[in-house]
Amino acid sequence: MSAFSTPTARLQRTGLLDPLLLTATALLLWQAVGSWTDGVAVTGPAATFAYAGQLLLTSRFWESVGATAGAFAMAFSLSAVAGLLLGLVLGLRRFAGDVAEPLLAGFYTIPKVTLYPVVLLVFGLGIGAKVAFGVMHGLVPVTLFTVAAIKTLPPVLPRTARALRLSPAQTMRWVLVPACVPQIVAGLRLGFSLSLLGVLIGEMFSSQRGLGFLLVSGLAQNNVKLSTTIVLVIVVFAIASNTAILRLSRRFAPSA
Repeated sequence: MSAFSTPTARLQRTGLLDPLLLTATALLLWQAVGSWTDGVAVTGPAATFAYAGQLLLTSRFWESVGATAGAFAMAFSLSAVAGLLLGLVLGLRRFAGDVAEPLLAGFYTIPKVTLYPVVLLVFGLGIGAKVAFGVMHGLVPVTLFTVAAIKTLPPVLPRTARALRLSPAQTMRWVLVPACVPQIVAGLRLGFSLSLLGVLIGEMFSSQRGLGFLLVSGLAQNNVKLSTTIVLVIVVFAIASNTAILRLSRRFAPSA
């Protein structure tokens, strides 16, 4: 094996080759767009990373990160817990599930921005509206994935639980939840991303703090470096978080 092929083979064995190629391609496309627009719409990678280094030293940035992180943690926690409980109930009660599932799917297709006036009227400006936007985006996919997981269970599992005279709580804990873990984790992964999206939208429309507010401020002030840097921070966080959740879901996959 030649000296040039050895590093490539090592990267292939460690699974890093594809991510590195994808990252390099994204950086090249990013640089091409930045050069094509002369930095008017998007700044190039070098300028963005330099500005990010300066932004990371400011208290304003970390206050915004803290505001977004707090709202996102609340929104995702509510989406996950409520979605799992609602999904388990609807999955076990077939008639209720058959009625609620198309209603939830219809609500899921509605652009949530159209409900912006209602959310502001109910929750006002501040963290309540951001959390509400996050839950509106993240609750439904977690619920639907959980319902689908329950419905696709082998019929022998519930019958075995009844034969063993397990209580409903014991059936959920020892039979249903372990069997549904792969699909539930997939639903949580989607709910994670959409909850973050909802919080950012809430910050863009109904807040004076957070990364979404910084992004809107950069656009309003024609501060291209600021807006591009905030987008970069959000993308890096989303990719890192989804990669971690994907690895977790693969551990629970039946083929793993």
